Amino acid sequence: MLKTFLGLLVMTFMVCIFILLMQFVWMHVKDLVGKGVEVHILAEFFIYAVASVVPLALPLAILLASLMTFGNLGEKSELTAMKAAGVSLFRIMRPLTISLFFICGGAFLFSNYVLPISQVKLWALIFSLRQKSPELEIPQGEFYDGIDGYNIYVRHKDPSRGMLYDMMIYDYSEGFQNATVMVADSGQIYFTDDKKFLLLRLYNGESFENLDRNQKRATNSEKNIPYRRESFTMKQLLIDFDMEFNRYDESVLKDQHVSKDVVELVESIDSVQVLAHERSAEQSATLVDSRYFGRERQSGRTLEDEAIGAPADKVYDVDTLLASLSADERYRAASAALEKAKSQRDQIDYNALMLDDYQRYIRRHEIELHRKFTLAFACLVFFFIGAPLGAITRKGGLGMPVVISVVMFIVYYIIDNTGYKMAREALWPCWAGMWLSSMVLLPIGIFLTYKAATDSSLFNPDAWLKVISKIKRFIYRLWIQLNKRFAISAKVNSLLLWMMKIARTKATSLSQPKK
Repeated sequence: MLKTFLGLLVMTFMVCIFILLMQFVWMHVKDLVGKGVEVHILAEFFIYAVASVVPLALPLAILLASLMTFGNLGEKSELTAMKAAGVSLFRIMRPLTISLFFICGGAFLFSNYVLPISQVKLWALIFSLRQKSPELEIPQGEFYDGIDGYNIYVRHKDPSRGMLYDMMIYDYSEGFQNATVMVADSGQIYFTDDKKFLLLRLYNGESFENLDRNQKRATNSEKNIPYRRESFTMKQLLIDFDMEFNRYDESVLKDQHVSKDVVELVESIDSVQVLAHERSAEQSATLVDSRYFGRERQSGRTLEDEAIGAPADKVYDVDTLLASLSADERYRAASAALEKAKSQRDQIDYNALMLDDYQRYIRRHEIELHRKFTLAFACLVFFFIGAPLGAITRKGGLGMPVVISVVMFIVYYIIDNTGYKMAREALWPCWAGMWLSSMVLLPIGIFLTYKAATDSSLFNPDAWLKVISKIKRFIYRLWIQLNKRFAISAKVNSLLLWMMKIARTKATSLSQPKK
């Protein structure tokens, strides 16, 4: 049993890795194609990408391997023979369950120690590939925009001589309003020795340049904009075009949540929570102290009270004070109060924005902390879904198990992604969002394990027809009681009785064995 399961697990794991890797590469294909990177850089990218798709590939591989293992046993009647000999399903699953606990432990160690390192190196490599300039390959008969700030058109090319003919260059490196247009009969393109600049040499052409760099877009009254027209026999342009592959600094990603293990995540969460509480208390104290006219209170009295010599326990009636003012004074007081309220609202919005940065940082780290445990637990849940489901369906091979695995994995992925987004947007607590998929699938695994252990006919059509017949009889009896109590019309009653008779006849014919 263990040998069969582990062999199938390795095979299905490789298949799942390949499928998910192709999906990951397709997402980042624009960062790889046309960059001219070396083979060892691509190999490094694929190695780190394989490590990043393991959290999705391992649960799917366990589900598929357990389905195929117990489906093959059921299809060959070996599972029936073991049960007839007095061996229960739990005893049959015991060696696989013990081995699966070791696999879950390895999955946790992988997500805690290996995955953070691979994530840092992978994203550093992706950022490096995004910053690398593409290979220079100017096509014929169309504009080429692979150089930042330039559009180049070439009508004909002579690869043997390295010549380009009938060229048109749009230089908008200083903005579209200050674009320079150049046309030339021919030209050549070279790279400097350090591979950081592009030398564009043009022959027999003209250039048109806007002279007024501060000129805005022309209006109806300003139709004449000064420009310069230049004719040349040879003109050279030096363009910044770095062809070297420069690696992104990995130390920038060290404080990101994907680069930390469990201990570092807990420490980061605790430290940032302390900072958030201190900032919140400071903001609250500032708002309380400045709730009047922006003056700090001293010994329970405002500076205005001390200036007029008012007693400390003096209580003012706002309505009386407002009524004692003139119309202009009341207007100025209302305007001052309105400005003060707006200032307080802006301050509160700013404080909420500053606290939101801390809360977002804490949520990202809490999500990553729970993710390290959900991977191992998902492997266990999928095993207790796949093993009993294979024993019930008794279908081996790659047909039915693959279909069931894909359906179950899609359900798991949708639920898990929904919970992740709910936790990320602070609509749910982080633990609820990250454990949502496990909480939904765990009862399904327990139910399927119970049904498989008790040899229940979960997928037997006759059993489901009997259940449907019982439901129909219950509806029929309920209808009779309602008819007696509320005196439903005879036509409606006869129509419904006729429909119930047809349904009962159909159920009886389906339950009879075919000849």
